[in-house]
Amino acid sequence: MSVRVFVPRDTTALSLGADAVAARLEAEAHARGEAIILVRNGSRGAAWLEPLVEVETPAGRVAYGPVTLADVPALFDAGLLEGRDTHPLARGFTDAIPYLERQQRLTFARIGVSDPLSINDYRALDGFRGLEKALTRDPQDIVEEVKASGLRGRGGAAFPTGIKWQTVLDAPADQKYIVCNADEGDSGTFADRLVMECDPYMLIEGMVIAGLAVGATQGYIYLRSEYPLAKEILDTAIARAKDAGYLGDNLQGSGRAFHLEVRLGAGAYICGEETSLLESLEGKRGLVRFKPPLPAIEGLFGRPTVVNNVLSLAAVPFILAEGAQAYANHGMGRSRGTLALQLAGNVKRGGLVELAFGTTLRTLMEDFGGGTASGRPLRAVQVGGPLCAYLPASQWDLSLDYETFAEAGAGVGHGGVVMFDDSVDMAEQARFSMEFCKVESCGKCTPCRIGSTRGVEVIDRIRENENRDANLKLLDELCETMEDGSLCAMGGMTPSPVQSALKYFPDDFQRTPEGDRS
Repeated sequence: MSVRVFVPRDTTALSLGADAVAARLEAEAHARGEAIILVRNGSRGAAWLEPLVEVETPAGRVAYGPVTLADVPALFDAGLLEGRDTHPLARGFTDAIPYLERQQRLTFARIGVSDPLSINDYRALDGFRGLEKALTRDPQDIVEEVKASGLRGRGGAAFPTGIKWQTVLDAPADQKYIVCNADEGDSGTFADRLVMECDPYMLIEGMVIAGLAVGATQGYIYLRSEYPLAKEILDTAIARAKDAGYLGDNLQGSGRAFHLEVRLGAGAYICGEETSLLESLEGKRGLVRFKPPLPAIEGLFGRPTVVNNVLSLAAVPFILAEGAQAYANHGMGRSRGTLALQLAGNVKRGGLVELAFGTTLRTLMEDFGGGTASGRPLRAVQVGGPLCAYLPASQWDLSLDYETFAEAGAGVGHGGVVMFDDSVDMAEQARFSMEFCKVESCGKCTPCRIGSTRGVEVIDRIRENENRDANLKLLDELCETMEDGSLCAMGGMTPSPVQSALKYFPDDFQRTPEGDRS
């Protein structure tokens, strides 16, 4: 009897040799006269264990990782196909691995469980239940369900998803659009990619439901060009969903239509901003638009448009399938549901952690991340991407929710968590943040375009102790101008990491004879 063996095929696993491990497993099984069925599943999101090899046993799936080519023969000798735990890489039952077991997975419940392109597997794991329910309800009912769930945008702005949908639903037009912002470019973020590579039908289902809710018949996934595997998987999944009647002119015989295409991004960070994204999608240069009008009123090609992040749309199938209250039961205050946190940087156990809003940074970094990869003390962490604040130890017990972080002058953003040990030069990090804006600015407004260039120069002068007090005052004024005068969040938020580094790590901004901190 054949044994099913699972090896992930997402970008992270592939970069760590998953294809070679899969081939070696098949070759070793053949050489030993063992029959296996190799399944290329999605990742579980535990990047520190990749490639994670799983074996299906009568009692459940057993995990081994991280597996290299050289480990394969010894794993077979140790009883890999029986799920034995005698090898050092044995992790026990996959679902009981503490890193995974302690999570609260709603959106990511299916990733890593099956072949992400198998539509039958998706159905077997309760896929398309939300869409089936949506097809029996009128648009306003769907919008009310999303409103009641408390779902807010997961791209950074945290705007209530249901309110945005209501605006588009109420806008009269002969054509409306659903646009998925998959231009994931924040430092240390990869949750969108995991959705697209490991559970693509979930995103498709969420976009179709959004279309039914607001009366849109056309959708676009604006995908960053640096995600070639996600493009390949999405294109295949869209074709299969269309063949199965989940896309096209007659959704499951309902007479209602929704069409979906993937469009590659322009390779610019600014195209993660919704209006710049729409300009790019229309074939123009990615420049920020003035608002109003809002995209919900005049969006793509001047028509009412829902622009949501991957994670926002991916949460919708659960909400429609299980009900708004099942989602709203997680979280706290106005931050409902779960947050996809992505541990990166100098971290021992990097990867995806999905938890209800309300946990603390310290719990995340210590209990899940295991501290730093270097073993040195943790000194700083940046949550929310390159435009958000650097947080010192005094703020690691903050509750991870939108309101608490906003009160502390920080941001949750897209959930990226980048950790730094005590060897980091925070003045260099502040300079990086300002230079990032200089490089990635669309150039439309002066505060962002010129302010970031001058900002880099002023930070350099401060670090060299050149007219220090005057330049510190000048930097403060420059940051104020960028915050108040920039057209979008690119320039408006860039001062946040700079000012937080100055506030919490002032000693790093003065050159010393000792040189670096290590």
